[in-house]
Amino acid sequence: MKQSIRSIRPFIGAENFDISRNFYQDLGFEEVILEDNLSLFKRQDIAFYLQRAYVKDWIDNTMIFVEVENVDEFWNELSSLNLTEKYRHVRLIPVRNLNWGKECFVHDPSGVLWHFGEFYKLS
Repeated sequence: MKQSIRSIRPFIGAENFDISRNFYQDLGFEEVILEDNLSLFKRQDIAFYLQRAYVKDWIDNTMIFVEVENVDEFWNELSSLNLTEKYRHVRLIPVRNLNWGKECFVHDPSGVLWHFGEFYKLS
């Protein structure tokens, strides 16, 4: 195919749509309401769709990786948001050093697992 790919936008579900909407706004995403049960969340060049749909097996197996410029700084900003105090099921897992780079993790209010990582630069 010769057409350029411009973006990829996964669809994720929410056990409680309104709580999840607030959570992603707290994470710094801008919400664009598309329908009563569907919103687009954007931050810089990435975006995803949040839908008012909950299938436990689907949510429990959803993982999204987002590359960030500096995962340590991202972790510090993330920690300062007090998300685990504000949202009952949210979990944060600190930065881990791995053979390819480093990453931290966020479980959203429904259980979707977000990886925020930084790749090591190869010389």
